[in-house]
Amino acid sequence: MDPFYPPLSPTDVNQLGLLELAYFGDTVCDLYVRESLVRRGISVREMHSHAVARVNAKAQADALERVRPLLTEEEAALVRRGQNAKAHHDAPHGIDRRVYSQATAFEALLGSLYLSGRTERLGELLRTAMEELI
Repeated sequence: MDPFYPPLSPTDVNQLGLLELAYFGDTVCDLYVRESLVRRGISVREMHSHAVARVNAKAQADALERVRPLLTEEEAALVRRGQNAKAHHDAPHGIDRRVYSQATAFEALLGSLYLSGRTERLGELLRTAMEELI
């Protein structure tokens, strides 16, 4: 994944809020999943149903658990902070708060890695996180 803009400095990334990183990281996750589905050559209807099943709070919380043992200390600290981030809204109906906070942490990690230009590391973690799903 090559970024569209030059990477942000570590200081600039750290100045972003965790929810902003998660907002962006959700899109990074979605783009990764959708690109993998397009490469499979399946119908748009199938792509959509597969994407919905893979880019949601439960799937992202599960993805975090798959990569957690691989995280550096810095990444693990960001994940811990992301799990404690308080959204300005409740978790969507039917989603456990713990699952939602883990998904938010995973998204924040992805957003941080992408925006800081660490796309090689981002790819490693996404491949591991999504290997069972793609």
